[in-house]
Amino acid sequence: MMLKPRNLTYASRILRSNSTLAPDNSPRAADNEQWLERLGTLKKTASKSKQQITHESSSLNRFPIEVVSTPPESPYIDVKAAIANFTSTKYLQGFNKQKHTQGNFVDIRIVKCRSGDGGDGIVSFFRDANRSVGPPNGGDGGDGGSVYVRASTGINSLAKLRTTYIADNGSNGAADQLDGARGKDILITVPVGTVVRWCLDPKDVRQYIVKEQQSNPGASLRDILNQNKISMHCSGRYEYDTKPRDIQLFRNAYEPGKGWLFKGKDEDYHQSKDWFVDLSKQVEDYDHALYDSELSNDKFPLYGLDLGVPTENPICLLKGGKGGLGNMHFLTNMIRNPRFAKAGRSGLECLFLFELKSIADLGLVGLPNAGKSTILNKISNAKPKIGHWEFTTLNPSIGTISPGIDKPSFTVADIPGIIENAAQDKGMGLEFLRHIERSKGWVFVISIANENPLEDFHILLQELGGMEKVGTKNVLVVCNKADIDHENPQSVNKFLQIRQFCDANGWDSVPISALKNENIDLLLDKMAKCAGKLV
Repeated sequence: MMLKPRNLTYASRILRSNSTLAPDNSPRAADNEQWLERLGTLKKTASKSKQQITHESSSLNRFPIEVVSTPPESPYIDVKAAIANFTSTKYLQGFNKQKHTQGNFVDIRIVKCRSGDGGDGIVSFFRDANRSVGPPNGGDGGDGGSVYVRASTGINSLAKLRTTYIADNGSNGAADQLDGARGKDILITVPVGTVVRWCLDPKDVRQYIVKEQQSNPGASLRDILNQNKISMHCSGRYEYDTKPRDIQLFRNAYEPGKGWLFKGKDEDYHQSKDWFVDLSKQVEDYDHALYDSELSNDKFPLYGLDLGVPTENPICLLKGGKGGLGNMHFLTNMIRNPRFAKAGRSGLECLFLFELKSIADLGLVGLPNAGKSTILNKISNAKPKIGHWEFTTLNPSIGTISPGIDKPSFTVADIPGIIENAAQDKGMGLEFLRHIERSKGWVFVISIANENPLEDFHILLQELGGMEKVGTKNVLVVCNKADIDHENPQSVNKFLQIRQFCDANGWDSVPISALKNENIDLLLDKMAKCAGKLV
């Protein structure tokens, strides 16, 4: 039966992986020699297993990148991307140090993660009353612990995330052919809707920003982050793929052929012996296989890991290092007393940006003090803070709306008010826009009490990316505070102007008074339609 390219590649990886497996504990000299012979066939197997897989297009929103070089010009796809994609302006502005918090809600965290190092193999020999030095029995080092992440329901904040997660190192091998214990894994539990991205060190970014602002005092923070780029090695779905998909991570581990641990005699002594040089060349193929395996596993999605649904099985962020080989694996007919072993492989260390994007059917958008929180308080079970000053809402609030027993419920997210030039980080900026990115519809709340409500609407559209971006959502325009001067023809004209603009773009509109509960039932019907919940 003919294997497809994908199956061929999978089968060749299994074959190669099995070829690198050292013999189990209590190996004989013949077992070790067979293993060393198999290592010599790895290069031939690898050259035959290079198969291309048909690239499948992805619908992910991809930030602009510049491809510098692609295979076969280099082993990796070298790309340049704006620094803004790998950091958080909220952290760089010291947002957490300001008094802009309500309750215990945290929607963004930068976390340092580190997987464990593999334990070292040990040099040991069997001893009893009648034998001073017996055959080698040094065990292997244990593998280092890995860092995993999972999305779970029942959590709505990143407040309980620690700043650092470090998995345990593997234990060293022991005598009597005992392998070291495996390092304890770390599991990070986050809310559903969290996006995990590879992140730059905020301290390094701040230092870079200071230098840029000194040379160009007029440059804003956002301009610096968008105009300056970082270079990185990426990989595609298959070898020679020209479309970057994953960021390639690298371990600070020893090079193939290195990592020997000696006992009694030093490295210079062993390197002067032909039998050790020959053995080292054979084991170097084993190191290359481990290195290839690490490169295959040590990748992270370039555009982030989207945990939009609960995860059944934890996802590995950073894999622990492989444990080193004990001296029992180097017993051969030529080498009877191997006084050397292999060190464990190093783990990985990375910074990750955890960003919570609320999953709500609708998002409430408006200028400060437009009445969004009052509306959410009237129509849902949410109890947001309500006041007569700007920026009453400092953190997103999510409410569930249940129109009736025979009608489906839906959720609505209320985010802080957006002002003019919010895209340039004025006011609260657009940091909280992430909470309505997934929403099917956007509900624009406009205050009829303002002097020019239509102009306010245009400001919101401009700050949110213009008609092109807003046009991808279902849109409902709610003209709130219609009770103020409702007998005045000017108030009616304000609403008619907005309705005329909405009709021209195929959007729905409704006048209401959240304070006096006027037109609330009509609003619920229109919101259900905007959310895709037919009533």
